Amino acid sequence: MGRRESSVTPASTTPAPNPSDPVNDAASGPVVRRRRPPRVPYALLAPSVAILLLALAYPLFWQVVTSMQQFGLAQQFGKPPVFVGLQNYIDLFTDGYLWTVVARSIAFCLVNAFVTVLVGVGVALLMKVVHTPVRIAVQVAMLLAWAMPVVASMTVWRWLFDYRYGVVNAGLTALGLDFTGHSWLANPLSFFFVATVIVVWMSVPFVAFSAYAGLTQVPDEVLEAAALDGASGVKAFRWITMPMIAPVLSIVLLLQIIWDLRVFAQIRLLQDAGGTPSETNLLGTYIYSLGVGSGDFGAASAVSIFVLLLTVALSWGYVRRLLRDEEES
Repeated sequence: MGRRESSVTPASTTPAPNPSDPVNDAASGPVVRRRRPPRVPYALLAPSVAILLLALAYPLFWQVVTSMQQFGLAQQFGKPPVFVGLQNYIDLFTDGYLWTVVARSIAFCLVNAFVTVLVGVGVALLMKVVHTPVRIAVQVAMLLAWAMPVVASMTVWRWLFDYRYGVVNAGLTALGLDFTGHSWLANPLSFFFVATVIVVWMSVPFVAFSAYAGLTQVPDEVLEAAALDGASGVKAFRWITMPMIAPVLSIVLLLQIIWDLRVFAQIRLLQDAGGTPSETNLLGTYIYSLGVGSGDFGAASAVSIFVLLLTVALSWGYVRRLLRDEEES
């Protein structure tokens, strides 16, 4: 009889899988380990943030405290201030003149901000298409205008619009219009027209340089492809260029609204040249007239806190969008 071979397979010596074994985790799926955020950037930002808080928090604290006190000229010479709580705010908010100034300031800042952005974008587009020598000359001229001190530039503008020997009146009279002795600053509408011209002239260089920097980042290949597809220059600007530079324009517009809401020097110097303060006050000059002019520093501080809250309210929409984009990214 033949002997039958045994076909018994030896038992496997492989150990049973251990659930805690990291190799087993790799078989079931990749291990996701949360990466710790780097600490060096936060350490580098800490000194700047601390200096910023010290420079802003302390004055803001005393501004809030002063807004709840009766603080006048007597307190400037050592008399203790009297705590009045919210009485300064109540007196101001029940005063119709404050709301007139607020409405006037908001309208002025919005009109100036949008006009400045439109003119600045137009100048940036011109710099994009002109030859290099012309572009450099325009950039140098705008830098000089932007770097000129406010008081110096306002002196020139006051000469230009002077009702006795101003260049503007002389030029319009030479064209056949009777502007001899015309006072641009006596009427509130013409006053704010002059103020708008000056503020826009001072602000256009910043917007133009920012918009031009954004335009240089638009790829030429994309514009050439759009032209080959039959898109006109207007359509290419509307559907290609504008979406690409929209983040730059939005932050520039926000900054212009904040700056134009707090405009002071231009309005004050124009008032000194012949404007009527009661009819041309904006929030900046109104705070100045309450504090320095009338000696009511408590009311001036209350209006300052109100302007801070108004600035936050006007810029809150953009801040929310920044936070939403940061969460989505």
